[in-house]
Amino acid sequence: MMYIQRTERFSAAHQLYNPNWTPEKNDEVFGKCANRNFHGHNFTLTVTVKGKINPDTGFVMNLVDLKHIIKDHVIEKLDHKNLNTDVEFMRGKFTSTEVLAEEIWKILQPLVEEHTAKLHCIRLEETINNAVEYYGE
Repeated sequence: MMYIQRTERFSAAHQLYNPNWTPEKNDEVFGKCANRNFHGHNFTLTVTVKGKINPDTGFVMNLVDLKHIIKDHVIEKLDHKNLNTDVEFMRGKFTSTEVLAEEIWKILQPLVEEHTAKLHCIRLEETINNAVEYYGE
């Protein structure tokens, strides 16, 4: 099995806030991330795709195709947006990095499979110190 990766970057704002809790409880749990004026991150998204090498192309998947899929269906919807208010696929959901990674997976998985590859992993870095990896499980 061969694994290939494509990395893209985007900037977005969000607020972590549970409306069922008091403002004090939100501040206790989410700290600065509960800021009512939101806060932003420069995210790094790495998409790992796996499959067998196509003998006609030498590719698992054409990385140019993967680039366009990620940019058109994910980055364009997220870059310079407020995840809480501007992103349709995040409406009504917590805008944690974990939930965002799951939602990105849901978008990319069927599009990657159209190219006879399989989505293996979504790695989403919120900061240089904080990241999540999701394997679709």
